[in-house]
Amino acid sequence: MKKSCRKARDIAFKELGEQAKALGADAVVGIDIDYETVGKDASMLMVSVSGTAVKTRR
Repeated sequence: MKKSCRKARDIAFKELGEQAKALGADAVVGIDIDYETVGKDASMLMVSVSGTAVKTRR
């Protein structure tokens, strides 16, 4: 995987985790990741990550 793709993926996962934590979640399940090139001549990479934030029982 190219360095730029890996960095974009890492940022997307970090943001997903931060959003889940802000909701009081302990974990994220059912994660889906999509890559898409956008812009003139496909000059930009868009990474979308989604999942379901869950609170586990302890």
